[in-house]
Amino acid sequence: MIRKDSYVEVHIIVLSSEDRTAKIPEETKKVPYEMFVKGFLVNDADLKEEVSIKTITGRVVKGILIKENPTYELGYGNYVSHIMKIKEILRDEIDG
Repeated sequence: MIRKDSYVEVHIIVLSSEDRTAKIPEETKKVPYEMFVKGFLVNDADLKEEVSIKTITGRVVKGILIKENPTYELGYGNYVSHIMKIKEILRDEIDG
């Protein structure tokens, strides 16, 4: 049981894959449009329950409870070797 006012993260499916526009790439259309929001639990709850949270800006949001005391994580994805090759080509062209 996670207590009211605990700092948590919820998961929300904003658009299912069927509801997404046809104007986006096929790979993108296959997956739902998701949102992850952090805030303070409005009522006691267990993981995987639908809950309401109050964000630090005061918005009340409903979603599926996925984490208690979430951390901030930032990443730019996996290393792509082609990017380094492009960097070398551009640097050679700029430097002459």
